[in-house]
Amino acid sequence: MKFLGLVSFCCFLSLSLMAQTSWENARFEVMGNCNMCKKTIEKAATVKGVKKAKWDKKTKILSVTFDPKQTGLDKIQLQIAAAGYDTPKYRANDETYDSLHSCCHYDRKK
Repeated sequence: MKFLGLVSFCCFLSLSLMAQTSWENARFEVMGNCNMCKKTIEKAATVKGVKKAKWDKKTKILSVTFDPKQTGLDKIQLQIAAAGYDTPKYRANDETYDSLHSCCHYDRKK
């Protein structure tokens, strides 16, 4: 009986802690062209604390849901730029951009 009570308490505690997370939503432009870009951008954006990252190929907008206690837009955008894609705050370095597949070479803003 004590074991069942302990299990119940642990389940309650984990649900209580999860309920305390206040997720934030944000949207910003990420340059890219194709489905390979989509996969890479979404993977790069999924740092610790990101619940969801979805990039729209047509609009070039990334929608993210994240826990601001664990990460922030700065870190998310930095990771995306490190993968070769320009964001409003960070420009991917030329070497990384050049190493992207040819169909992923988007028109870069100056």
